[in-house]
Amino acid sequence: MNGEIIFLFAAIIIVGTMLLAFLSFGRRGRRLDVDKYRMRWLAIEQSLTKESEASYSLSILNGDKLVDHAMRDLGYGGMTMGDRLKLAKDKFTNRDAVWEAHKLRNRIAHEPDVQVSYDQARRALAGFKRALRDLGAI
Repeated sequence: MNGEIIFLFAAIIIVGTMLLAFLSFGRRGRRLDVDKYRMRWLAIEQSLTKESEASYSLSILNGDKLVDHAMRDLGYGGMTMGDRLKLAKDKFTNRDAVWEAHKLRNRIAHEPDVQVSYDQARRALAGFKRALRDLGAI
C-alpha cells in the first residue's frame, strides 16, 4: 500500500511538472517561417519610396504589424503590441528603436494630422527590421 501511494505521488509530481513546463513555455519554442517573413519584409521595404509621402506612413504601419505578427506567432501574449513588446524586451538588441518605431506607428494611427518624413520612416523600418532579426523572423 505504501509503495502505491509513493508511486501515485511521484506520477502526480511528474505530470504536474510537465504541465507546468508546457504552460510556462507555451509556443515560445516555435520557429517562424523565415521565408514568409522575409518576403513580407522585402515587400514593406520596397513599398517605401521617397516620391510618395503616403508610402511613409503605410510602410510604418505594415512594419509594425509584421513585428506584432511575429511576436504572436512566437507565443508572446498580451492584449496589445505594447504588452508584447514589454514581454519580449530582453529579446531585442535595440529596444529603444523598436519602441520609437511603435510609438510613431501609434501617432500615425491615432492622430489625424501627423506628418512623417522619409528619414523618420527609414529609421522606423530599421528598428522593425532589427526586431524581426532579433525574433528570428528574417
